[in-house]
Amino acid sequence: MASKKFKPSAKSTLPFKTGNRERRQKLHIVRKKALDNTRRDQRFRRRREEDKDPRLREERLRQNIPLTLERKRVWDDVDRDTGDGLGVSVDVERLKRQRLGEEAEEFDDEEDQIDQEEATEAPTSDNDGDSMIDSASDNDEASQAPAKPPSRHRTATERATSPTQATLSTKLDLTPSALATRFPTIFSTDPPPLPKTLITTSLHSTLHDEARLLTTLFPNSVYIPRSAHRHSHKYSVREIASFATNRAYTAVLVLKEDQKKPTGLTFVHLPAGPTFHFSISNWVEGKKLPGHGRPTEHNPELILNNFRTPLGLLTAHLFRTVFPPQPDFQGRQVVTLHNQRDYIFLRRHRYVFREKRVTEKSVIGPDGKEVKGVEGIRAGLQELGPRFTMKLRRIDKEIQRASGQEWEWKGGMEKQRTKFQL
Repeated sequence: MASKKFKPSAKSTLPFKTGNRERRQKLHIVRKKALDNTRRDQRFRRRREEDKDPRLREERLRQNIPLTLERKRVWDDVDRDTGDGLGVSVDVERLKRQRLGEEAEEFDDEEDQIDQEEATEAPTSDNDGDSMIDSASDNDEASQAPAKPPSRHRTATERATSPTQATLSTKLDLTPSALATRFPTIFSTDPPPLPKTLITTSLHSTLHDEARLLTTLFPNSVYIPRSAHRHSHKYSVREIASFATNRAYTAVLVLKEDQKKPTGLTFVHLPAGPTFHFSISNWVEGKKLPGHGRPTEHNPELILNNFRTPLGLLTAHLFRTVFPPQPDFQGRQVVTLHNQRDYIFLRRHRYVFREKRVTEKSVIGPDGKEVKGVEGIRAGLQELGPRFTMKLRRIDKEIQRASGQEWEWKGGMEKQRTKFQL
């Protein structure tokens, strides 16, 4: 069926309902062909008009952007005091701009008050004629000044296609002070130590190959199997964390399984927490990816995308603590953690810069225009693996559930499709 905005031609407005089934099928085919011919004529007509005036094509492409759930995202309406909570969906960057605006308004009010006090204390002028002339000239200048156009509310399409919506990089320097005070070990102002990670599995696990694969993903990590023999001691996560703290480890990763597949990943930030619990889905090893490469021992670069709320910034800082702050650029490896609808997609690639081929397009910026200076350069990517998807489920205050929860996912959080937590 045609859309509501589409007006079919006279040929396509054929009777659609009839009692005869065969005739109804024939009428449907005829009507569909008429609609296709009408759309084809409109498409060719629009192409001819855009060839004459390229600005029409630019305007059409600027407005022809679908409104996805990410672009319809809504935020909680909170004040500056309650905007630092983990359970609040608020844009940290927007909250900081609001605070800066309030501080600027307070500063302007103080200056205006000081100016008024000085004006009342200053002696009045005796020459009234000069003051009348000055006021008349001011009125003339004000009348000659061009009037500002009335402010118009932007539509949803204009808000979605603005350049600020296209930038997805996480700004880690916008961390609220209350959140940094709440988690001082993660938001430390001191230079971060070199990460050293201990990787293990749950009891009775068979994911030894997957755990060894994680040692290639996280630098300076080692895998220690967690024995479940009947004569051996079954160490708890708290005991493993104490063991790792005494040996200068900075984090413990516990890989969980169900039906011999990875289903969860637990990050324990040493020495005393907090503990982050993630669920894992869509696990794919690197050797099963088409055209995959082999990873090297170089420290990768880290890209964190679209972590915008206080809970998102806390999660981004956690991932930053398990990767070295100084990557090895000669290895040309990059690990990307992209947050989209509260699902964190992890990918690892190797990149290379090469000359642009004749059939390829130039690099396009967030504004939809070509980036100047790199017209003849293209970047090639080769995925190394593994790839998987994570979802944050719970944050414990210290180690294990008995220490209490800072935040926990609940089923009702996804009732509103346009509201996200990260």
